[in-house]
Amino acid sequence: MKSNRNRLNELRALAAPLETPSATRVARLQQAGEHAERFLESLPERDVYGTAGPRDEAMTAFAVPQYPEPFDEALQVVEQYVDGIGHNLGSSRFFAYIPSGGLHDSAIADYLAAVSNRYAGVGAAAPGATRLEHVMLRWLAEVVGYPDAAEGDLTSGGSMAALSAIVAAREARSLKSADVPSAVVYLTAHTHHTFRKALHVAGLGECVIREIPLDAGMRMNCERLQDSIREDQIAGLQPWLICASAGTTDTGSIDSLDRVADIAAEADVWMHVDAAYGGAFALCEEGRRRLKGIERSDSMILDPHKGFFLPCGIGVVLIRDGQKLFDAYHARGTYMQDVAGDTERSPCDYSAELTRPSRALRFWLPFKVHGSRAFAAALEEKLLLAQHFYDHCERIDGIELGPAPDLSVVTFRFCPESIDADVATRALLDAIHRDGRVFLASTTIAGQFTIRMAILTYHTHLEDVDLALAVVRECTAQIETGGAQ
Repeated sequence: MKSNRNRLNELRALAAPLETPSATRVARLQQAGEHAERFLESLPERDVYGTAGPRDEAMTAFAVPQYPEPFDEALQVVEQYVDGIGHNLGSSRFFAYIPSGGLHDSAIADYLAAVSNRYAGVGAAAPGATRLEHVMLRWLAEVVGYPDAAEGDLTSGGSMAALSAIVAAREARSLKSADVPSAVVYLTAHTHHTFRKALHVAGLGECVIREIPLDAGMRMNCERLQDSIREDQIAGLQPWLICASAGTTDTGSIDSLDRVADIAAEADVWMHVDAAYGGAFALCEEGRRRLKGIERSDSMILDPHKGFFLPCGIGVVLIRDGQKLFDAYHARGTYMQDVAGDTERSPCDYSAELTRPSRALRFWLPFKVHGSRAFAAALEEKLLLAQHFYDHCERIDGIELGPAPDLSVVTFRFCPESIDADVATRALLDAIHRDGRVFLASTTIAGQFTIRMAILTYHTHLEDVDLALAVVRECTAQIETGGAQ
């Protein structure tokens, strides 16, 4: 017994550094705050893309020590080997992929949520955290026009939200393993690739996949959709799921949601909308007009880390008939019998997750301190900035534009008379990257190499878009003068 007591005392002394005293906590929080401020203040001058240094050097710096090392040294490692390299998503000149804003108030909220460490899976364990999550889901359902019966879940991102929606649809339609080979899913070439991945993960990888052609505006061709469903019904197949897009990653196009909803209702097919990028635009009047019909879908996903400018790490799934989400996920173990009569809403009943962090605080706090009107104004600004870029890019010699923007993505190619268009467009993107003042990315549309201009960061304004236009103008002139390299 005595030896056990001695060993316990030894172990307690060795583990003592984990119980950080108040003065140390305050000092480290101040150091971390100063570190964050240096990063944020330097962001306007930082390269939009920071080149990574030697991998071995970084891995050595990241090595886990056996004994304590100074906090300021840890911050130096973060600054040099994490903050300083890769994409600066929060830069006002980051126009690649779908930008993520990284609102500072969300970061503060994440800190507060982690400190209080509420177990946000079960209502009885964290009533405040779970009520807050429910409020944000209800508010978002109202924004997109879903009824009071709607339910949802805050996930780690759009991929998990898509998986959750597919599982809810599968269970709602009582789709069994034997049904999968004859069950038909309708999508397009521009449906986000994670949707197919989610089908596979959900055990639906052997479904019949119909890739519906796109129209001239890069939207799902509704006539072909309707014809395809009818043909499959006649063939004895089971049409069960349509994935429409409210803002594709490739072009930002919005499918004709009202028309898709008509077709889905007529054929009794579940209508899902990938609004990961575009759903947030329902907050502004013009965005709601463009998203008309989204409120008629059976399910949708949204990414607050896109259109609501939050840091990466949060997605939303919404189901029009919330009972279907509950039926897909509700489960309890015997060790949870003490909360069997809990009247609080438990997120674990609407999700595959049980243990989960409190994600709602990072969503709620920025809206609490800034108000939804500021977000609506920023989103409308992005729509206008995209149209501004489109209108002025059209005036640059040799530029061939894609469809007019439905949201805030503009696609274009460089097609000078003397150079192959694919070669010239690749050369243009390379020249933009070498210039370094702005960062754009590419995609392939109908087999053609295409550049994308994606505008979404909350502090991207007219001067940033004009700078991008100037860079495109200068780089195209250089290529025409010197030829594609």
